[in-house]
Amino acid sequence: MMKLLTFFSLFALASLLLGETSPSPIKPVLESLVDKHIAPGVVTLVTNKDKVLDFESAGYASLVSKTPIRKDAVFWIASMSKSLTGTALMMLVDEGKVSLDDPVEKYLPEFKDQKVKDADGILRAPKHPITVREVMCHTSGMVLANEKTLRQTQSLKDNVALYARFPLRQEPGTKYEYNNCGINTGGRIIEVVSGMNYADFMQKRLFEPLGMKDTTFWPNEEQAARLAHTARFTADKKGLEEIQQDKGAEQRIIDKWSEGVHVPRSVTADMGAGIAFNYAKHYGEPAGGFFSTAADIGTFCRMLLNAGALDGKRYLSEQAVKHLSSIQTGETPVSPDSAYGVGFSIKLKEDEGPSVGSFGHRGARRTAMWIDPKNEIAMVILVERFDMTGEEQKIMYGGFMKAAVAAYGKTGK
Repeated sequence: MMKLLTFFSLFALASLLLGETSPSPIKPVLESLVDKHIAPGVVTLVTNKDKVLDFESAGYASLVSKTPIRKDAVFWIASMSKSLTGTALMMLVDEGKVSLDDPVEKYLPEFKDQKVKDADGILRAPKHPITVREVMCHTSGMVLANEKTLRQTQSLKDNVALYARFPLRQEPGTKYEYNNCGINTGGRIIEVVSGMNYADFMQKRLFEPLGMKDTTFWPNEEQAARLAHTARFTADKKGLEEIQQDKGAEQRIIDKWSEGVHVPRSVTADMGAGIAFNYAKHYGEPAGGFFSTAADIGTFCRMLLNAGALDGKRYLSEQAVKHLSSIQTGETPVSPDSAYGVGFSIKLKEDEGPSVGSFGHRGARRTAMWIDPKNEIAMVILVERFDMTGEEQKIMYGGFMKAAVAAYGKTGK
């Protein structure tokens, strides 16, 4: 009997040392998303304040090569970049170098004397100049990125100066209008106040200290080898196919556009050959340009879940995190489901799983992160998919996050 007990004790110890654990409640959800052709490949991560609780993957990084997706796959996170920019700006607020109530023109003189254009085309002075808060919560009234006459470059300084030449679309603070130009303006304020290039500030003040080693605007060859390639519906809408955005682009043209800087061809295939200009000018857009991994985003979320601190280092004050995660649009409505803070969307309903008051962001190709202080967890889901229907999004986000809250959330247990 003693020998039998000793055997089972040793077996249990060996299993622990080998890292064997009970099956993840998330894995079947991800496999279902792949089987239903909702996601070509998907990586998810759930963390609490102290450690990663669940880290899973399913499907393919490439539908062409049938390469299984890795947990360290690199994804274009698009508008999730806004939350990184908001966090960086609040670092400067903590240091007393910026106030959310300051007029933008205090830091960027080109915005002085900006006018509002009425419906009848008449230009007049606004009731107040646009503020830092308004550009970071989409209520500034600034020109939109899809304006046909707006010709942006690979210079944040030049782009933001160009925005200032356009009249405001409406009185500042009176309407929520999702606006990349506003967030880019916040990124330019970071440059002016810190005296550093925006990308350098992000790297030195946020990414390196947090250990976010794969968060970048310009994936290198090794990172590109881990890139999750984007898919869309097949013509019959019964399956998915991988996109190729650089068809017809000759290598010599890409090399010319990149001014000799190496651009991995898998990156141009996924993003289009025009990204070569960004590599050439070392340019990254604060509103939507970063690539990252689930591990990196999970670390970022864990810092916010810990009210701005991680591993003995404080990145933000608790008050700064409250600004990021609380409604900054005043009485101006956003939508029935969400509000907006400083670079973060805020949940007003629990329909997808996270509690009311949870904060995070999605990206254009359906990546997402949510920090849920009530449930004491953060959730990251990364997928690269065009043309995902509203019903598919409900299945994907709701399936993952409800399973995460049920398994690991404080209120789900």
